[in-house]
Amino acid sequence: MSILEMKVPSPGESITEVEIATWLVKDGDYVEKDQAIAEVDSDKATLELPAEVSGIITLKAEEGDAVAVGQVVCLIDTSAAKPSGSAPATEAPKAEVKEEVKAAPAPVAAAPAATYATGSASPAAKKILDEKNMDASSIQGTGKDGRVTKEDAINAVPSMGTPTGGPRGMERKKMSMLRRKVAERLVEAKNTTAMLTTFNEVNLTAVNKLRNEYKDAFKAKHGVGLGYMSFFTKAVTRALQLFPDVNSMIDGQEQIKFDFADISVAVSGPKGLMVPVVRNAELLSFRGVEADIKRLATRARDGQITVDEMTGGTFTITNGGVFGSMLSTPIINPPQSGILGMHNIIERPVAVNGQVVIAPMMYIALSYDHRIIDGRESVGFLVAVKEALENPTELLLNNDPKRAFEL
Repeated sequence: MSILEMKVPSPGESITEVEIATWLVKDGDYVEKDQAIAEVDSDKATLELPAEVSGIITLKAEEGDAVAVGQVVCLIDTSAAKPSGSAPATEAPKAEVKEEVKAAPAPVAAAPAATYATGSASPAAKKILDEKNMDASSIQGTGKDGRVTKEDAINAVPSMGTPTGGPRGMERKKMSMLRRKVAERLVEAKNTTAMLTTFNEVNLTAVNKLRNEYKDAFKAKHGVGLGYMSFFTKAVTRALQLFPDVNSMIDGQEQIKFDFADISVAVSGPKGLMVPVVRNAELLSFRGVEADIKRLATRARDGQITVDEMTGGTFTITNGGVFGSMLSTPIINPPQSGILGMHNIIERPVAVNGQVVIAPMMYIALSYDHRIIDGRESVGFLVAVKEALENPTELLLNNDPKRAFEL
């Protein structure tokens, strides 16, 4: 017999522990080399664990277990022969589940016969019902022979015009390591930064005009859409060059300023919020920004994003508008010092050159660390973003949209 011990590989630098999120195989299954056998959560991302060899697998950790990098999580017997002439092991449980689902309603169809216990309450239940001024006969008991149990009494709701007998179930489940890390970082940001948020609004008429005029040709040539994120990313990188304090972070008693803009883009993935990074966004064209954001967002949503792709950002952009948010105060992504919040676009009446017109308007928000960013820089930064978006042809496209869009 030849046994291989599979150990947890290191997902990235500084990560010492992961959590078994889901086993994709069962104990005793035959697995093929490179087959995904588990999903593991780190505090950065969810990764798949592939089988290193083919053979019969023996699991050595349970779902939800926290395991150290390098710890053995399963054994694979490489000397075992592959089963032949039978359906894959993963198909059998599905058939069993279907049979159970069909059989489950049968006991419910026949109501238990009424007995002397039906509608009567246990002593503990009666005490609770008395406190609620309720009668046991008004409750459908779930105990033996229809007896009203203590749990029935706790869950019972006095009528007072409110329907009773509805579902009152609860579900308790452990948060994933990624979700716990996100929660920890959000609390850390609130507790360790002097966070303040300033707001402005943007008239997106000029951006919409450019998109409507060039989006078809842009997509036909580059294979990606001309979205709002490229305009906002380029407006942000320009504003960061004008106000470098916003593109900085605190390290102990020192302030670190960056002469490059690595823009973290918040993406909602199946395992929670992720923030992949667009590197050197200040050097990218509109096509480069759109292509990189699409690539990173797809990898994040497919669970393929790596730790390296989510670390090292200098500033974050989050777009709550895709979910319908009109206004919010985004939380800083530490150790960064600033985050721009985009919101939904609403047509509203606004004054333009002394005339009231209907325009596509968006509220934008900048949350920043007031310890190193003053009001002048924060407000000036947001005004610079607004100016670039309201006059994109001059300030972002150098008065040559075709060249800027590489058409």
